[in-house]
Amino acid sequence: MTDQILRDKFGKKIGTIKTDYNGIQTIYDALNRKKGTYDPRTNTTRDSAGRSIGKGNLLAMLLNS
Repeated sequence: MTDQILRDKFGKKIGTIKTDYNGIQTIYDALNRKKGTYDPRTNTTRDSAGRSIGKGNLLAMLLNS
């Protein structure tokens, strides 16, 4: 599992994207709350409740919700 830390322009951590062994990416906010997932096999992003948000990797936009 690999982690990508997301930071704002001041260097403050705003989130983390963790990639699973099968390629599924999960985004967490700065408080480590799950915000959503992206499955590259289906090319679909889902929010933390499992609702489809759209096609493509839209994880970064979930940090604002």
